[in-house]
Amino acid sequence: MEQQQKQRPGPADLPRRNKVPRTEANMDQRTYRLYVNTTQSLVCVVGTELRVSLNKCSPIGSKFFSVKCTPTVQCRIVPAAVAGDSLFSPQTLTRNSVLFISMDAASKLPNESKLSVKFYGSKKEALGNAVLHLTAVEISLDVDADRDGIVEKNNPNKASWKWGPNGHGAVLLVNCDSESYYKKTVDTEKEEISKVSDLKDMSGMILRTSGPAQLPEGYKLSLHITQTDAESVRVFRNRKSGKQQASSTLKNMLLKLFMQDYPLVLNKKQLAAEVPYLGGNSELEFFVEGLRFPDKDFEGLVTISLSLLEPSAQDFPETPIFTDKVVFRVAPWIMTPNTLKPVEVFVCSTSDNYEFLKGMRNLVQSSGYKLKICHEYMNRGDRWMQDEIEFGYIDSPHQRFPVVLDSPRDGKLQEFPYEVLLGPDFGYVTRYAQAEEVSSLDSFGNLEVSPPVTVKGKNYPLGRIIIGVAFPTTANGRNMTKVVQDFLWAQKVQEPIALYSDWLVVGHVDEFMTFVPAPDRKGFRLLLASPDAAYKVFTNLQNNGHGKAKLFQGKDEEKSVNEILSNEELRAENVYVQSCIDWNRDVLKKELGLDEDDIIDLPVLFKVIAEEDNRAVAYYPDMVNMIVLGTNLGIPKPFGPQVNGSCALETEMHSLLEPLGLNCTFIDDFASYHKLLGEVHCGSNVLREPFAFKWWNLEL
Repeated sequence: MEQQQKQRPGPADLPRRNKVPRTEANMDQRTYRLYVNTTQSLVCVVGTELRVSLNKCSPIGSKFFSVKCTPTVQCRIVPAAVAGDSLFSPQTLTRNSVLFISMDAASKLPNESKLSVKFYGSKKEALGNAVLHLTAVEISLDVDADRDGIVEKNNPNKASWKWGPNGHGAVLLVNCDSESYYKKTVDTEKEEISKVSDLKDMSGMILRTSGPAQLPEGYKLSLHITQTDAESVRVFRNRKSGKQQASSTLKNMLLKLFMQDYPLVLNKKQLAAEVPYLGGNSELEFFVEGLRFPDKDFEGLVTISLSLLEPSAQDFPETPIFTDKVVFRVAPWIMTPNTLKPVEVFVCSTSDNYEFLKGMRNLVQSSGYKLKICHEYMNRGDRWMQDEIEFGYIDSPHQRFPVVLDSPRDGKLQEFPYEVLLGPDFGYVTRYAQAEEVSSLDSFGNLEVSPPVTVKGKNYPLGRIIIGVAFPTTANGRNMTKVVQDFLWAQKVQEPIALYSDWLVVGHVDEFMTFVPAPDRKGFRLLLASPDAAYKVFTNLQNNGHGKAKLFQGKDEEKSVNEILSNEELRAENVYVQSCIDWNRDVLKKELGLDEDDIIDLPVLFKVIAEEDNRAVAYYPDMVNMIVLGTNLGIPKPFGPQVNGSCALETEMHSLLEPLGLNCTFIDDFASYHKLLGEVHCGSNVLREPFAFKWWNLEL
């Protein structure tokens, strides 16, 4: 008889205690209340436990209880049962008696599993019986939490974020490109998916369920986000699987049908939505769209939740009985330093910059890169390509594309980044400031980034952002506007460094510093403008009998070496300028972990303009303001003293940089840029390849 019972288990079988007891530490628990002399129907999610306080559910006078259930149901009693291995025999009821109920596998039919609890009086007379009809379902809201490009099933770390190569948490891109060229709009501004290509800019999320064909009546699934997170994320659902496709060839009908295949589920107007339970072993696909970058008021983390709702009495709302959560971190905007490989060079064409364009075209073509010229109908005479935009990118395990940051300066080039650059897989982002806040320091010649560095054991594998601001003790100095600084700091992965640049009339860090690649040491050199280095060059020329050699030979500004060296006012101004640069030198050495051997001083003189609050400009074309294309450098032609048919300043640059394997090309920007207080770097911009290093592997 005993053998027969083991072969054919039935509802009357005795419940068995688990070989490996479950505890509150390894299983989610839900409080549940039994009602005596009532049959209750409920859904149990696999991987969770129902916790029933038997004393609170028992009839008055109850002293004992017993439990029986079908084999598909696991139950245990705390304190543990004492009557052998069976709960079928009456057990003593105490105020602490708790029944834990769980199910290990999804049900094939609704209400197919049963459990009953019987209560007894002091003489073990029956006082009442509570019956449960159970349906087990598996529910898992899944994302790519291990960051391998695949949405895995029920990753235990999917509801949190951890930085580092051994970290976890899904990545979300801001959908800031535009799938259209005509009447383009940043995709985040549209609340529909108009092209299938838009889906690859979003992160996949899958609802995996297993269970009967239908849930018991009244149960439903709800996807939901908080009001705060709704500002940062939208969710679309893929419902085209199994749907018949329309045969119409009319474009608008196809578009309408396509949009119906990917309906919007969650946004700031709809924080929760019922999603279908498909039955059996099924997967429901969602696409999650990031709407904004990390910023001062947004850490970058968003949470999406999926809840199983249980029906209540008529006219009462459903109540959540199970919730699964996933967490995304919005990918930061990342800048690219001079040491990364160029892809395309951008310059403006104006009525007076033919010589500059000629030099740039020759340099770019000989270096093997693309040249994009913004013509005058678009730039409207604004030649400062570096000041208007900064190129960066965003990255995830499934998608990556460049993103242009548009500066608040909004000169006559202001339409270029949106109208020309924005497009499929080319994103756009900007920050708006109050008009009165914007100064020259908000132009992006004042925004640079270092190559990767290690500082006192801390790694910065994506380098560090560098901006220019007023000196810390200056009461009324100019600063980069707060909204841009807040944005840069919030990206986290390229911790910014603030330098003192307000001593310059234009006020940009690219007027006194840049980085070039190098084959040794840290893989780069920091180049700094140095009046001291310039005076050494001129003094050596004078000592060698070349004091009459002319700067700016043949130009109105022509000056001899002797005149330069005898100008005490100019020397005093450059002593001041050198002190400003030296202050920045010390900051950069500390913040980038540099030694003196990592720095090269370039011979550049400045002059102070009294009418500009005693701020400085370059005396001759500022050679540090160069364009870096791999090992090829496009340097402002300095028009220095001619000695033996060669420019002494160019000769000095060759001697400083060519030992690093760098090639120096000097570009004439004197009339079209230098005299307008800018140089080669100010008038150009370079789109570069992204880092191979993945930002989520940072140890933060």
